[in-house]
Amino acid sequence: MTTERPDLYAILGIERNATQAQISRAYRALLRRHHPDTRDQPRNARSDMALQQVLAAYSVLRDPARRVEYDREARSRAHPTRPQPPNHYREGARPPIVAGPVRWHPSR
Repeated sequence: MTTERPDLYAILGIERNATQAQISRAYRALLRRHHPDTRDQPRNARSDMALQQVLAAYSVLRDPARRVEYDREARSRAHPTRPQPPNHYREGARPPIVAGPVRWHPSR
């Protein structure tokens, strides 16, 4: 079972090349908006879920080592390696037809 990991940068509303100061500023602003003691609306499940996502995103992005690991993992998810086609020939054998380089000669 695979679960799609959320984009931590999108949760905090920042760019991927954000500085540590920008990450902290976005975290504090979202924390004030979603924290039960400071939000205007009564307690509801959506605000609680948003607060948990903000806390999880900040815990990864504030630590430079964890942030590098997250970026590396996100890059590998965005660009998966292509599987190689199966080899239906004997070990070391070449396919029956081999096309060489195509050369174009201009007409005169």
